[in-house]
Order: sequence, then structure tokens, then C-alpha cells
Amino acid sequence: MIIKPKTKSLITRRKLLKGAAATAVVAGASGLYTPAIAAGRKIRIGYVSPQTGPLAGFAEADAYITERAVAKMNEIGLDVELFIKDSQSNPNRAATVAQELIIDDEIDLMLVASTPENTNPVSTVCENEGVPIISTAAPWQPWFIGQQGNPGDPASWKPFDYAYHFFWGLENIIEVFSNMWGQLDTNKSVGGLFPNDADGNAWGDPVNGLKPGLAANGFSLTDPGRFQNLTDDFTAQINAFKAANNEIVTGVIIPPDIATFWNQCKQQGFSPKAVTVAKAILFPQSIEALGDQGYNLSSEIWWSPMHPFTSSLTGESAKDLAGGFSEATSRPWTQPIGFTHGLFEVAADVLKRAGDPTNPEDVADTIGATRLDTVVGRVAWDGAGMPPFAAKNVCKTSLVGGQWRLKGDGKYELVIIDNKSAPMIPTGGTMEALNYA
Repeated sequence: MIIKPKTKSLITRRKLLKGAAATAVVAGASGLYTPAIAAGRKIRIGYVSPQTGPLAGFAEADAYITERAVAKMNEIGLDVELFIKDSQSNPNRAATVAQELIIDDEIDLMLVASTPENTNPVSTVCENEGVPIISTAAPWQPWFIGQQGNPGDPASWKPFDYAYHFFWGLENIIEVFSNMWGQLDTNKSVGGLFPNDADGNAWGDPVNGLKPGLAANGFSLTDPGRFQNLTDDFTAQINAFKAANNEIVTGVIIPPDIATFWNQCKQQGFSPKAVTVAKAILFPQSIEALGDQGYNLSSEIWWSPMHPFTSSLTGESAKDLAGGFSEATSRPWTQPIGFTHGLFEVAADVLKRAGDPTNPEDVADTIGATRLDTVVGRVAWDGAGMPPFAAKNVCKTSLVGGQWRLKGDGKYELVIIDNKSAPMIPTGGTMEALNYA
């Protein structure tokens, strides 16, 4: 059952449900898991996503994924109901609806995805209220460091008790972007587009952001400063990039801003050899809106039909999942499909293993003990590849790089052109410079 509850008044209080002792009973060869919950109450899952607003592309597959995932969970005997809230791409609203889910709907587990603007406020509310949460689809540094009381003081950073996250980090972006640019003949001078939001501030941080890692790989970075999302004038940034002779542009901007920036580059005579930005061009509709000017723009690829992984919940391959979505919706696959599905895979696995799915401490501990192969790869909070301060709460996933190419039918496809950091994911081409002919 999927429920979109009405808004109710909020009374701040810590969520501490400790019902009668319960155990998960494994039903022999049938493979059914039947959590024994006091009074027969269903397990309540909350999910916050940006269904409207500038980040809505991240939630395009929500209905398709959630309906199938909940049905599968109930099929294997978990007896869950899902409460969905729209953050409207607004961090303040994300925090508000998270509290509504906790207080009014008394959820047992929170799920959240889709950029730090959505994941961070929800994760912070859950941590404060003592509600276990699984988060994804935001680089781990903006998620973990961005929630610390003093992000500028590493000595003060503390692990979380209830919040867990799986995704890649800025170190992976630096590696993948450097590998892609290394395929071109450039002066290794990079201009950065970093907005005044959680992502932009993390990526542009001179100590923990892109600059030190790019420098270690031989690339210089020009950072002209922060700008507001949905700006209508990138003249200051373009002039700074021209003055620094930047032949590469990178950054992390929202989808509407790529069209504004790229059109103004054309108007003002700025012609870099590569434009490799995160978030803005993840979605086919963002590229389609640029017409033929989107050709060879490049970005990170977190998930695709080419990824050699299989769902632990449905048994589908990445190719099956992407194809099923396109068949059902007549829309091209998008990267968040895999991670939204993976989020519910992890949730199902956790709830199967938890002794009492209504006990926050039990569920949080069970999340931390997860070792699961999913449609986005291995999800295991075992500290692998993580610095000690975030090892408890963050699991890293793989990352490759790609470019948008026009097909014969006039549609775009995202081609994997670098896999050095994840060689199990096959490439379909090599990096090409932007063509201004």
C-alpha cells in the first residue's frame, strides 16, 4: 500500500517506538519473512523526494519504482505501507514533510534521495528525532560534512546514530573527470560553476572540494565565486573563464541553469573544449532542450543499463529495469532509476533482517550491518575506501564518465567513455572535444 497523507499540525517530539518484543520469522523454503509486530501493525516507511520544482527529474521514476517495490515487499511477507511526501525541491519543505512523516504517520524507517538539498534536511531531522534513515543520490561529502555542526572544523565531525548513506564522493568525481579530460589535448585549465547551495559549496570548498584533487592531477581551477540557482546571467563567470583561458568547464548546477549558461557562452564567444558538469545534464530532457548544442556535453554516470548488476529484490538486471521503465512510461531511462530502486532493495533487506522493524535502534544497527549486492552494485557499510570519520555512515558506489551523443533518429544517448575506476562497467566510446562548426 502506498499512501500520500494529508498535511497535519506538527508537535516536535522524539520518535521512540518500543513495542512488544518481536522477531523476524523465516518461513522455510517459501522464502517469506514475517515480522511479528505488536497489534499486527504494518511496517511504515516514509519517502521524501522532489516530485516538483527544478529537481523533479530525479523523481521521474518514483511512481514506477515505488509501486513495484512495495508490491514485492508485501509479496515476500514484509507487510509494509509507504507514505510519500513531495519536497517541491525546497530544503525547508523537505525538513517539514520529514517531521510530518515522523510525528503524524509514525514511520519506522525513512528513505530519501536526490541531491543534498533533499537528502540533508531529511537526514538531519531523522537523526535529531531518532528515526533510522537510508539516503542516496548525493555525493557523500555534502551529505556527511554538510550536516556537521561546524563543517569547517574536521576535528568536530561526529558519526551519526541513525543516518546512513550510499553513493560516490568528490574524490570519485575528480578521478573520473580527470580521466575523461586526459583523453583530450587541453591546457588543463578548468573553470568551475559552483552555486550557493549544499552541492556547490562542497564542490567549491578550497580544502575539501575539487581544487586540491584536480591540482594533484595537474589541472588548475578557476573559481569565480558562488551564484544563486536559477540565475539569468552568467556573464561574470564567463568573463572569468575567458580571462583564465579555461579550456574546460566543470561544476554542479541544476538542470535549468545549463541551458542559460551554455546559450550565453555561445552569445559571448566562449568556446571551451569540454563542458563536464554534474547534476545539470543527467536527464535526456535537459539535453533535448539544448537541441544539437547538447552534443558531446559530458557528465558523471552513476548507473546505466550497461552496469553489470542485478536487483536483490526483483532479480532484474540493470538492463531489464531500464527497459521495463521505458516500456511502461514511453520515456528514456534515467540514472536515478537505479538508485531509487536500490534504496528500496536496501530497505527490504534491512526490514527482513531486523529483529523488531519498529525499534529504531534495532533498525539502525541492522542498516549498519548491511552487506548487499543490488542493481547499483555492492552496498555495504564496512568502511571500505572511506576516511575514518565517515566510515560508519557512508558506503561508496562506483562511478564512470560519459558524453551525450546524437543518434540517427535525432535522439540523444549517454555513452560511457571512461571506466578506469570501474572496469567491470563497459565503455561505448572515447572522449571527444566539443565541435563548434
